[in-house]
Amino acid sequence: MPTSPSSSAQAAREAVAARLRDLRRGAGLTVAELAGLCGWHHSKTSRIENARTAPSARDIHHWCRACGLPDEAPDLVARSVHAESMYSEWRHQVQGLKKLQDSWPQFFQQTKLFRIYSSTLVPGLLQTEGYAGGLLGVIARFRGYPEEGDEAARARVERSRVIHDPGRRAVLVVEEAALYYRMGDPDAMAAQLGYLLTAGALPAVSLGVIPRAVDPRTVWPLETFHVYDDTFVSVELLSAEVNITQPSEIALYLKAFEQLRGMAVYGASARSLVVNAIEALNQP
Repeated sequence: MPTSPSSSAQAAREAVAARLRDLRRGAGLTVAELAGLCGWHHSKTSRIENARTAPSARDIHHWCRACGLPDEAPDLVARSVHAESMYSEWRHQVQGLKKLQDSWPQFFQQTKLFRIYSSTLVPGLLQTEGYAGGLLGVIARFRGYPEEGDEAARARVERSRVIHDPGRRAVLVVEEAALYYRMGDPDAMAAQLGYLLTAGALPAVSLGVIPRAVDPRTVWPLETFHVYDDTFVSVELLSAEVNITQPSEIALYLKAFEQLRGMAVYGASARSLVVNAIEALNQP
């Protein structure tokens, strides 16, 4: 199994391997005996138990049946899938920023409800081309990617049109501070903030802003995360994107999102905070 750059991902793999090993030992089976019941070579059992080979869903079902505990399989399958997908290095996902923006069009089309929290930036679904170009240009220079900011920005904006499709809904929550971090030139930033005033009024969009002075604060500012329906969460870190599919962890992010959403203001109050940010652009 390829070595993951994420120690947390490796730990998740090792936890699955340890549980499978415990099931075998609890059933009183040797490595060779379990392999015989499952129909594979004993070396495969050892590789799985030592987290050198990731078990397939079929492997896990065979393993649990051999140990007389078939009901253990579904949870272990979910944990194994989570371990293999939770940490995907952006650099290894795609080459170049435009391909990054084009990489999930089908997934976007399948999602009916987008729930997005951002503490530092305007969420991608509401970014204008100028703002996106400024942001992606900074990312390209930092990461050493080819300069594809304009083309990647157009791809991002095109992908974001999904929120205008029938049957889609987007619930977005941003920290007020995100309205002040400037991406692109002043005109691009002004255009972005101006777009928020209108985008927040779209029928399928709910835009909430958490005031900097909100009291009480029930959840601390978190890393940016996206929830796609109730089945998938992506969390953005500096070096990677953490992909979460395990139901218990998705539930934790949904709980956090609801608390963050509850601290936000909406409608006229949210627009007032955006107007304040626009006015601050002209201040020295």
